[in-house]
Amino acid sequence: MIPETSILARYRARAEAFEAKVARVRADQWDNQSPCAKWTARGVVDHVIDMHGVMLGAAIPRTDDPLTDFREARRQVQEALDSDRAGSEVSTPMGPMKLEDHIDQVVSDDLVLHGWDLARATGQDETIPASDVERLWAAATAVPAEVMERFRTPGAFGPGIEVYGAEVPVPEDAPLQDRLLGYVGRDPMSKSF
Repeated sequence: MIPETSILARYRARAEAFEAKVARVRADQWDNQSPCAKWTARGVVDHVIDMHGVMLGAAIPRTDDPLTDFREARRQVQEALDSDRAGSEVSTPMGPMKLEDHIDQVVSDDLVLHGWDLARATGQDETIPASDVERLWAAATAVPAEVMERFRTPGAFGPGIEVYGAEVPVPEDAPLQDRLLGYVGRDPMSKSF
């Protein structure tokens, strides 16, 4: 076993938080609309599980239980991050990169943003840890305009894939979490979707 990296530690913390949200979804909430127009609460979790499979190059087996399925997806990604495979080069839409970097920049960040989506859809605490807000804000705002335009174009990375939605205007003096959410295409002020 290789020493735990900050990428693995970050993934573990984010996956733990996301799993806790999945575990708190009541049976009657799975069809609730999420802030992502195309997805219900179940759709958000399905997407996160699918993206875990994309990172690993294999579909994650499914049951009728989103919590069981997420736990399996999490187990497989943690296993990959905790192995020599983490440093292997993979092909991505943005060019070749190490598997651990791809997981960190895609699925690990997805756990934060889609964790907010799931919390909003199911009436849970929507607070994103300040360190994650600051990290994601710095990463998102550092993306060059032409790349951000591609990120905001539905289907630019494949059928049905949308990295960010259109920016939602948020007051400049709003909390950084709200500014981040608006920047990536969510309306943090609206309770209706």
